[in-house]
Amino acid sequence: MIAFVFPGQGSQQVGMGRALAERFPECRETFEQADAALGMPISTLCFEGPADRLTLTEYTQPALVTVSTAAARVLAARGVQPAFLAGHSLGEYSAHVAAGTLSFGDTLRTVRNRGRYMQEAVPVGDGAMAAVLGLDAAAVRQVCDEAAEGEVVSPANLNAPGQTVIAGGREAVKRAGALAKERGARRVIPLPVSAPFHCALMRPAEQRLAPDLRGLVVSDPAVPVVANVDAELKRDGAAAIEALVAQVTAPVRWEAVVRRLASEGVDTYVEVGPGSVLSGLIRKIDRGLRTFSVSDPDGVDQVLSALQP
Repeated sequence: MIAFVFPGQGSQQVGMGRALAERFPECRETFEQADAALGMPISTLCFEGPADRLTLTEYTQPALVTVSTAAARVLAARGVQPAFLAGHSLGEYSAHVAAGTLSFGDTLRTVRNRGRYMQEAVPVGDGAMAAVLGLDAAAVRQVCDEAAEGEVVSPANLNAPGQTVIAGGREAVKRAGALAKERGARRVIPLPVSAPFHCALMRPAEQRLAPDLRGLVVSDPAVPVVANVDAELKRDGAAAIEALVAQVTAPVRWEAVVRRLASEGVDTYVEVGPGSVLSGLIRKIDRGLRTFSVSDPDGVDQVLSALQP
């Protein structure tokens, strides 16, 4: 059984999607639709950069949704059908485009706003995120509670066993990182992000995004989507929207998402979009699961030869 999984922010790179667009008409059409929906050449930004503009959150988010949607459409047009969908953070929006919950154009405009709201919620430099490796999630949560000292720091991404990302105020994240090392963390790696995502500091972004999301035309997903916020299957549009609202400040429970998919019988995971971060995390969660990455024509060919009915 197959699931498509979609990457989130951090997977972007200059040149993404170009080879797909050169080879597959579905991809060219997707990029043209994105340019029209956004009123700007997001395709040029994906293909040519510059990198500093592509990494601005309000452009990164629609760029990633565009590339992921283009790749998903190539696979769908060639008969590769997922039984379930999921995405990491922003990737959950790509999943809902693939599921038909949200229109492509509405999603692009919404995630551009989402990126801007997130960036504006916390002044640049005031927040931080760090990956804590080699400590279990419960220990990381305890470290955050002890290090907070009245400030915000909490688990933001529960990615895999022994890999938890924390987010919050810059000094609180530093304190938590130092305490994590004392408690036995193998490494604490500061992440090059522009804002502290998936923590309480994002509340202003959630409050701005909620009416945007609730005002969209929504359909029930044609394929169930496992949500980040609770690792539950979303089968109706209203529940899908509320999960996206809550996701702004809630941690991404990626390990729980993958375990839920596996419990539903999914044994093959196709990472649809740039990079292979999710494939690596899935293998850390369960070595017995099969993964593919589709970010270029070679990836498409590999999936078609292995999975095409």
